[in-house]
Amino acid sequence: MTASRAPAEPDVREFEATVESVDGREVVLSETYFYAESGGQPADRGTIDGILVADVVERDGDVVHVLDADAEALPEAGETVSAVVDDAFRTYCARAHTASHVLYGAARRTCEELGYAGFDISETKVRVDLTTAEPLDDGDLVELERLANRAVWDSLPVSWETLPEDEARALDGIAFNTKTEEGAMSGSEAVRVVTVGERGGERDGDGSDGSAAPTWDVAACGGTHVRNTSEIGPVSVLDRSNPGEGVTRVEFAVGPTAIDHEAAVHAAALDAATALDARVGELPDAVGRLRDRADRLEADLQAATADLLAARLREFPPGEADADGATWAVGTVDDADPNDLREPAQRVLAADGSPDVIAAVGTGDAPFVVVAVADEAIGEEDDDGSPDAGDVVAAVTDEFGGGGGGGPTFAQGGGLDADPEAVVAWLRDR
Repeated sequence: MTASRAPAEPDVREFEATVESVDGREVVLSETYFYAESGGQPADRGTIDGILVADVVERDGDVVHVLDADAEALPEAGETVSAVVDDAFRTYCARAHTASHVLYGAARRTCEELGYAGFDISETKVRVDLTTAEPLDDGDLVELERLANRAVWDSLPVSWETLPEDEARALDGIAFNTKTEEGAMSGSEAVRVVTVGERGGERDGDGSDGSAAPTWDVAACGGTHVRNTSEIGPVSVLDRSNPGEGVTRVEFAVGPTAIDHEAAVHAAALDAATALDARVGELPDAVGRLRDRADRLEADLQAATADLLAARLREFPPGEADADGATWAVGTVDDADPNDLREPAQRVLAADGSPDVIAAVGTGDAPFVVVAVADEAIGEEDDDGSPDAGDVVAAVTDEFGGGGGGGPTFAQGGGLDADPEAVVAWLRDR
């Protein structure tokens, strides 16, 4: 069995080892500093005797190096080979993995009933899944980012050690999830524990007084890490989502992606401030004033639209009373939404000398019909022959297709398969 030495000695980038076995493109070495994909951290990249390593996996207790398929000659068992771990990718993963501990430590200080549900490192971002009593909001994300970057600034030490499992589980506040951190279990009832800060101190500080809490985070973890939080660099929270009940997924970036994201956010804020003739810090107030103005304009527009529609409905030519004595006004309306016609129709019906029924047919690519009936025209009995808006719409859709519904005084239908003028003619000749 050849476990990876990468978690214990993450700074090693070059080493020599003996090839113990070769099976196709899969090579097992006497010892290795390549990290095998585990617990959300991807496998290391690099070369063995100049051959690209396509993947690194742990199988039956051995670290298996899968070599590139295009390699012309593979090493043989018993050979001594030179291996190189890709420095840039290992450094990124170590920073990103440590950043996940720092973010969890920040969540300890902001979330109630906090639990750990896993994490994953991609080339551009990292995700941490948290179980919390309440879903996180935008304010929580801002605070997580602030606290995480404060922990980076405070240059907290990062250390790791292997402890008996019962001793590890007894550590105050340890994040322990054997399903997502299988790399932390050594297979001999021992656990690898990673601590950010000095273990044993209080964990109620947030660094706001200029001093970091002695212990920022402690967790069972089998990944690679930096030795000090200052090596992480900037942490930029990107987004949040809820992949499952009680779980909040926080996505963040470190390194160049974080720098680019913060620059893009800053540029967007400056552009918005310029457009609103305000400073960046004044944006909330400026946006609030703009929203109030937009609400007022929207209300004015709705009122003006209602007036125009009411005027259009008044222009419908009045028809003669039908057999039941009800008078109808039927016509077409342009550039209108069926829902916008309810109030104008009721206004027109309430005026002196108004018809008892208004039937409006919408023009355009999706003809619709709206029928409004004055309250006074509704009979007390359902079968007394008085006009019923819902019944009229049902009859129109029976004749011209589509669907709709409504009550006795207002109903609407859409999806009519007919020319609007044909619908108007049908209603007038009903």
